Amino acid sequence: MTTYIVTSNAAHARVFAHEVGTFKEIDQLDHAESQAHVGDLRTGGKGSEGSGAQHGNPRATGNQQATSDKHAAFFAKEVAEYLKSAHERNHADRFILIAEPRFLGALRDKLDHPTRDAITREIDKDLTKQNVDDIRKKLSL
Repeated sequence: MTTYIVTSNAAHARVFAHEVGTFKEIDQLDHAESQAHVGDLRTGGKGSEGSGAQHGNPRATGNQQATSDKHAAFFAKEVAEYLKSAHERNHADRFILIAEPRFLGALRDKLDHPTRDAITREIDKDLTKQNVDDIRKKLSL
């Protein structure tokens, strides 16, 4: 029986596989848009023009949280599709999700029912930068 452990935030996900006696990182997913500055996303990468320029902040362009949420939702869908595919192909029987709290909510919203039912544990914490041993210890595996 294989369990996939996914550590994720809105820009980066790491996928680990756990079977009896083994725990290893098998994949990484990245969402470049979530790593970019919100002002660059809304101005096409220039960051020097836009509605905020006249107010002394050249990168402020309006509702930054909405832009961040939109890109987090795109990445959540990508991660959810990855998990669905792994489940349908019988690569993973169960899932453990470890994600930054806000992103965990977005990811839950994008999961289909069979994949959601395969989740055995959720941790609302960003561990994407932790080493493999620390993640394994956190899970007591």
